[in-house]
Amino acid sequence: MRKLFLLIAFVAASFACAHAETILLRTGARVKGTIVFQNEEVVIVRDAAGKRFQYPKTDVENILSDDEVAEEQETVAEEAPEIKTTKKASILLEVADGAAVVPNADLGMGFSVDLLVGSHHIGDRHIFLGGGLGYHGIFLLNAKADATPAITEKYNFLPVQFALRMPFMETKHAPAFGFSAGYGVALSKDYIGGMYVGFDLGYRCQLNPKTAIGAVFFTQFQQAKVKTYDVIEGVTFENFTGRNILSFGAKFTLYL
Repeated sequence: MRKLFLLIAFVAASFACAHAETILLRTGARVKGTIVFQNEEVVIVRDAAGKRFQYPKTDVENILSDDEVAEEQETVAEEAPEIKTTKKASILLEVADGAAVVPNADLGMGFSVDLLVGSHHIGDRHIFLGGGLGYHGIFLLNAKADATPAITEKYNFLPVQFALRMPFMETKHAPAFGFSAGYGVALSKDYIGGMYVGFDLGYRCQLNPKTAIGAVFFTQFQQAKVKTYDVIEGVTFENFTGRNILSFGAKFTLYL
């Protein structure tokens, strides 16, 4: 009679515990199946194929229900760092205006338009790295007080350039730094272009992950050679004189 009672109790306990669980072992392994029996010493699990596995209770770290496993997975997903999805390529449009200076020559003014293509994101930073073309125009004026201002020299360049633009902080409003380097191709036969380098320092506003605007102060150094003519004993000789042109002013930037 006692054996029959124990058998009935065992079967009842088996049916009471027969529901899907995930057994978390102290080794870190997880076993998913149906618990057919457990007490203070042992846990018996049947997997989906019908095989039974027995584990000492001391080796079991925890027993999770399907709802607890789902809740655990949701918690992990919520705590996972957000991955920013942004486009790989970006367009940078820059428009600048300011003054120009040539040592031992007249002062002047200049303006420029640059269109650059590159990446607006490096790692998790909004850093623009790319290159492109543009137009740089520099006009030197006669600055004598007793004369009407007039253009004495004019330089037009097609810059082929590399550019780096980066904010100091990853915030919506941040100070920004820029660097440019390239070669200014002369657009006239009266002079020859040369290498140039530029620096920017100002402000940038990140409107959204893909778009930003900025206003910066720039300084640019451009090399050039100007064609000159020397007459010696009635003979005209053609030469080129070096020009180092320094430009500075304000620039508006748009990242798309």
